[in-house]
Amino acid sequence: MIQRSQTGYPHRMQAQPRLASIPPLPALLGAIVSVQGGAALAKHLFAVLGPTGTVGLRIGLSALVLLIAFRPPLHKLTAAQWRAIVPYGVVLGGMNLVFYLALSRIPLGLAVTLEFVGPLGIAVFGSRRGIDLAWAVLAAIGIALIAPWKGGSVDPVGALLALGAGAFWGAYILIGGRVSRLVPGGAAVATGMLFAAIAVLPISIATGGFAQLTAGRVLAGLGVALLSSAIPYTLEMSALNALPARTFGILMSLEPAVAALAGRIFLGEVLSPAQWLAVALVIAASTGSTLTGRRAAPTPAVEACDAVAIEP
Repeated sequence: MIQRSQTGYPHRMQAQPRLASIPPLPALLGAIVSVQGGAALAKHLFAVLGPTGTVGLRIGLSALVLLIAFRPPLHKLTAAQWRAIVPYGVVLGGMNLVFYLALSRIPLGLAVTLEFVGPLGIAVFGSRRGIDLAWAVLAAIGIALIAPWKGGSVDPVGALLALGAGAFWGAYILIGGRVSRLVPGGAAVATGMLFAAIAVLPISIATGGFAQLTAGRVLAGLGVALLSSAIPYTLEMSALNALPARTFGILMSLEPAVAALAGRIFLGEVLSPAQWLAVALVIAASTGSTLTGRRAAPTPAVEACDAVAIEP
């Protein structure tokens, strides 16, 4: 999805000249739509490559694109930087792998909603303020509405995998906070994605995920990589340079709804009224946490932006 730092904004990059003229609100909304469109396209590949093959193809191509775009000076990285970047990349790869496994079992909108619990949990964890507890309870109610015992229509393994992806996202935010202080944004993303590929590709190969690979499917994988990584990363960095933190956070909180709509339009996934209510509750919790959070504290959306190149 990106690089959102627990301690604030990631390293701010200069927007690409061609994107500098895009107003920040359309840029950020475009980034959100791009990410979810990439996830929908990825799900279409599951039938032939499986989730492990698809995530391996997406991350491998994303790493290649980002390494070419940012050309990180790998030979100049210090031991401290390597110690931060390697686990950062491994967690990034694990998050994407677990998310795609979840996506193979449950609708896109529900997978993103459950995954969003990770950054939301980081935002309110350890707080003793009643308002933060209220947002956590609101999100928990939303999760309960998605839980398999509410109608039995949601795959329990898929739901658990989506929550696991959220846990990876929370870990990614915490590790990303350290990485953002040690390595410039573009270099961190590109190098992190390289190690994500190193972690995921052996799994993709071992599970036979590339057995049905063709030139056309590689091209589709490149589309997933661009939609899920390069394009939204560039657009979000452009928006970050112009939008207030809370505006950015509120708009990013809409991601579960955009995911649900993308699932409906591109995948034909229909959510029940209770599941739409769950999506709305998690969005409300994330938005409320952003609005009421202390200025020194991270918001789910800003943290999420710490991983523009990562979000599944």
